[in-house]
Amino acid sequence: MYRFVLTRQWVCLTLVALALIPAMIKLGFWQYHRHEHRVAQNQLIETSLRAKPLPVTDLTSPGHRVPRSDYWRAVTATGTYDTAHEVVVRMRTSRDDKVGYHVVTPLVLADGRVVLVNRGWVPSDGNARDFPPVPAPPSGEVTVTGRLKADETSGASGIKDRKGLPDRQVMLIDSARQAAYLGKPVLGGYLELTGPAPSDGGPEMIAEPDHDSIGPHMAYAVQWWLFAAAVPVGWVVLVRRERRDRDEAAARSVEREPVSA
Repeated sequence: MYRFVLTRQWVCLTLVALALIPAMIKLGFWQYHRHEHRVAQNQLIETSLRAKPLPVTDLTSPGHRVPRSDYWRAVTATGTYDTAHEVVVRMRTSRDDKVGYHVVTPLVLADGRVVLVNRGWVPSDGNARDFPPVPAPPSGEVTVTGRLKADETSGASGIKDRKGLPDRQVMLIDSARQAAYLGKPVLGGYLELTGPAPSDGGPEMIAEPDHDSIGPHMAYAVQWWLFAAAVPVGWVVLVRRERRDRDEAAARSVEREPVSA
């Protein structure tokens, strides 16, 4: 009755179906874990942003690697901007996805140590070889607030570092590299400026990270699991259809046979 499932064609089809089921289940769990990671990150961002600001020196120091638990932590710093050693970070986008630069200005603290301050985004003037026009920061001693961020790496950001760039242009914000450039101790990570807001025409401040959206990962997980459940159902439907077609073909064959005299 169902001996046809032992044919080469049906054996191959069955093996493919058996391989698809665990693969789809695994893909579903992969998307589910991505959903869990996104939810945890949203909670971390919200907690960090709402926490009472701490002095940046309480959370980082020269050579320190900012841990994930301190990402986006609200911090303060008091010092004087060193515009002579200001750099711009290439290939960065504004809030409306225009390509330009992030402006990173060293803030020299009272003890001589330095914290890098990402003051925000400025547009490109179309000439990638020259240093772009950058609005000056406040002069004299200032107190700034911001979000603590870890040093950028190619692996984490997906941005390929490049050598031979024009003077005072970089691809990644790296405190160790800037320490070598400045000849001063630089606190690990950097500060993403949130206040005080720049005057008109100043760099566009970087938007607060999204911590409300959870993305489509949970929907994708359910989708993959439904696909996995549909495979055996589809296999049964195909088997039954094949049997019906074979039965109908056999019945037609009998009807066409000549009747003996």
